[in-house]
Amino acid sequence: MIVKTTPEYFELLNKAVAREIQVSAQYMLQHSAMEKLKRKVIKENYLLDTTTYDELGELLEKMAIEEMKHLADIMERIYFLGGEAITKPTKITIGKSMKEFMKLGEKAEIEALELYREVLKMARNLGDDATFKLFRQIYKDEEEHLLKFQEYLDIEDEIPEIENEPPENEWRKIFTADYIKMLNKALAAEMSAIIQYTNQHEKASKETLRKKKAPLELLKGSNKAEVISGMLKPIFMEEMQHLEDIAERIYEIDFEAVADIDPLPKIGEGPDDWIILDREAEDYAIILYRSIVKKATEIGDIKTKRMFEKILEEEENHYWQFDDYVL
Repeated sequence: MIVKTTPEYFELLNKAVAREIQVSAQYMLQHSAMEKLKRKVIKENYLLDTTTYDELGELLEKMAIEEMKHLADIMERIYFLGGEAITKPTKITIGKSMKEFMKLGEKAEIEALELYREVLKMARNLGDDATFKLFRQIYKDEEEHLLKFQEYLDIEDEIPEIENEPPENEWRKIFTADYIKMLNKALAAEMSAIIQYTNQHEKASKETLRKKKAPLELLKGSNKAEVISGMLKPIFMEEMQHLEDIAERIYEIDFEAVADIDPLPKIGEGPDDWIILDREAEDYAIILYRSIVKKATEIGDIKTKRMFEKILEEEENHYWQFDDYVL
C-alpha cells in the first residue's frame, strides 16, 4: 500500500466523487437549456451575433467538461489507493432561468470548496502528497468557477412576463407526457452509461488490475484491463454527445430535462465483468431507443426519429465492440 488510508478517508474522497458527478451533469444540462431560454428573450437579441445566453451556455459547457476531468482524476486516485469509487451523485438541481443557474452554481462551488478543504487537511495528515497536489489543483479550479458564477449573480433574465400565454398550436400536441418521459428515460440511460464507463476506465489503475501475467502482456507492457479501459474512453465521448443531443431536443420542444441516473451504473471487479455489464447497458439502450424511434415515427416527430436513429447506430457499434471481447 502506497499510503496508509482509512475508511473515513475513502468516504471523504467519495463525497468528492458524488459532488463532481452532480455538477458535471448539472452544468451540462443547464448548458443544453440555454437554447430554450434564448428563444424566449426579447427579439432584438436576434440582431446580435451572440447573446448573454450564448456566452453563459459556453461557460457552463466548459465547466461541465472540467468537472468531468476532476471526476475521472478523483476516481483514478481512489482506485490507485485501493478503494472503490461510488456512482451516486449529490442531488442534481437544474433550475429554470439563467439567474437561477448562476445561484445554483455558486452554491455548488461553495460546498465543494468546504469539502475539498477537508480533503486537503486529511491528505496532508496521512502524508498522501499525490492526493494533496491533485486536490490543490482542483481547489484552484473550483475557486475560479465560484468567482465566475459570482460575476453573474446580479444578472437579470430577459424573459418578459406574458400576461396571456398564446394558445398551443395543434402540431405540438404530439408531445405527450408519456413521450417526454421516454426521452428523459433515454437521458437517464446516457447519464448512467457515462458514469459506468468513466468509473471502469479509472478502475484500470487499481493495483490488482495493473499486473501483467501472460508472456504477451509482459512483452507488450499492457494487459486486458488497459485495453478495455482504452476502448471505453472514445465510447464515453460519444455517450456525452448523446446526452447533450437528447437534452437539447427535450428543451427544444419546450419541455424540461430530468436529471435522473437510471438504471444504476454497475461497475464490476475487472475487465471480464466490464464487458458483460457494458454489453448489458448497450442492450438496454438499444431496446429503449428502438421504442423511441418507433413512437417518434408513429406521431410524426421526424427530427427526434432521425436523431435517435443516429444514436442507435452508434450504440449498436458500442455493443459489438464489447461483444468482440466476450469469451
